[in-house]
Amino acid sequence: MGMAADRAGKRTASLRPASIVDGVYDNIYERLMSLEIAPGARIPIDVIARDLDVSPTPVREALSLLEREGLVRKAHLIGYSAAPQLTRKQFDDLYTFRLLLEPEGARLAALNMTTDTLKLLEDAAADMGHGDAPVDRTSRYSRFARADADFHDAILKIAGNEVIRSTLFNQHVHLHIFRLMFHTRVTQEALEEHEDLLVAFRAGDPLAAEAAMRNHILRSRDRLLSAFE
Repeated sequence: MGMAADRAGKRTASLRPASIVDGVYDNIYERLMSLEIAPGARIPIDVIARDLDVSPTPVREALSLLEREGLVRKAHLIGYSAAPQLTRKQFDDLYTFRLLLEPEGARLAALNMTTDTLKLLEDAAADMGHGDAPVDRTSRYSRFARADADFHDAILKIAGNEVIRSTLFNQHVHLHIFRLMFHTRVTQEALEEHEDLLVAFRAGDPLAAEAAMRNHILRSRDRLLSAFE
């Protein structure tokens, strides 16, 4: 177990009984996102429970939440395992899907933008840039993936088309994309592209917002293609 057990032990110390499922969820989520738990690997409940010094019940609850997000799978008689990585075909399909919906979502959001909703997006972007800045790289990267999903979801909330929003949300796009590539270049370049989006939103320019979102998605796709090489 080595380093994994050490890291798990450190995080266990901060878990309070009231938030024990959240703590177990965060621990497993970080290990999945950083590929410490490899795609396709079994996730034995008893081993996780022993690592984190908790009963099996919160581990089962946490794994059930992760299953809903598509990050783990449950098979009859086998139990839980980490979901496989996206195939190249799934990746291409996902980006085609994003390009159909998200630029239009950004255009609608620019049309609907108010001072209050712009402030929400500014705060979300600032949170992604630094926030409480976890020192551990695994925690920082995992947190960024979640914050990135929240930022994109916030734009679609403002857009006001619940069909577009729920369709994208239910795909858990960002969690699967970030799981492909555990490195910091992804985060820095995404921050710069988010700033381009905010410039368009501040200007109330729907066409610029649409173009900025399309550029962001295309550049994200290009960055991650190397995962398949």
